[in-house]
Amino acid sequence: MRGSRVVPLDMALLRSAFISLSRNHSLRQFSEASSLGRRLSSRFVAGMHTDEVLQVGAALNKQGISVTLDSLGENVHSEEEALRSAEVYHELIDAIEQRGLDANVSVKLSQMGMELDPAVAERIVRNLTEHARRTGSFVRIDMEGSEYTQATIDLVRRIHAEPGNADHIGVVIQAYLYRSQADIGLLLKDGIRIRLCKGAYQEPPDKAFPEKEKVDENFVRLTQILVSSGVYHGIATHDEKMIDATRDFVKGQGIARSAFEFQMLYGVRRDLQRALVAEGYRVRVYVPFGTEWYPYFMRRLAERPANLIFLAKNLLKS
Repeated sequence: MRGSRVVPLDMALLRSAFISLSRNHSLRQFSEASSLGRRLSSRFVAGMHTDEVLQVGAALNKQGISVTLDSLGENVHSEEEALRSAEVYHELIDAIEQRGLDANVSVKLSQMGMELDPAVAERIVRNLTEHARRTGSFVRIDMEGSEYTQATIDLVRRIHAEPGNADHIGVVIQAYLYRSQADIGLLLKDGIRIRLCKGAYQEPPDKAFPEKEKVDENFVRLTQILVSSGVYHGIATHDEKMIDATRDFVKGQGIARSAFEFQMLYGVRRDLQRALVAEGYRVRVYVPFGTEWYPYFMRRLAERPANLIFLAKNLLKS
């Protein structure tokens, strides 16, 4: 209609809604059991089983892209369940070596039993790190909500400090938390490899920057600290402004493109991934798989609600 006005969607409201939906148990059960849910998730989730994700990893390697493999799942309810989750990672670490993949693995502490018993989670992660050390691989410990931040950092520092582990375990830091610059300073003293991302959880304003502009400013500030540190880190973003700021900084400082890597998510900005590789930058893609995909999928929509429109268009085409 003439004179009508399109009201823009409130991105903050949508983000909050998707994060709330990610915790909805009934919707999760329905979605993970439905063929429609699996079709929608396939854009961001590389299959349900290990063979599927290994094939995806090999295909990305052929494009000059490294990969991080992640078996989806959170908040186990028993030590046995945590050990079963860990066994999938042991299988992945062996398969990476056997197939000669340019790959590593990413692990959530809640999936390793952190809420049940921190000692169990630490023992499991230590065993995974030792396995990675024997095969020349690497384990990245994901960062979850802020209630896990200190415990995650402490666990990684302890295991990293053990003889032989220094090049085989790293951590994730989220730029939206106020504390992240101090955390990075501590981790760099230990020489720990960091994956910097903006953050995908709902956090209160006393712990995290509520405004996107402030998060972006902090991301750029932390990126400059990391790429100047002499330690090999991952700068995880699809935001072209953040990528351009990183490229401008390393060029101005004479930092080699091989001194760090850009990291992105499977199914997001494939064009940008290929463009960065063509420019001579190192790129790693985080490739999740598994039947427990729902919380991860909803957080991807929360990070960028426009993904929902993209999925809807592709669903209508199929």
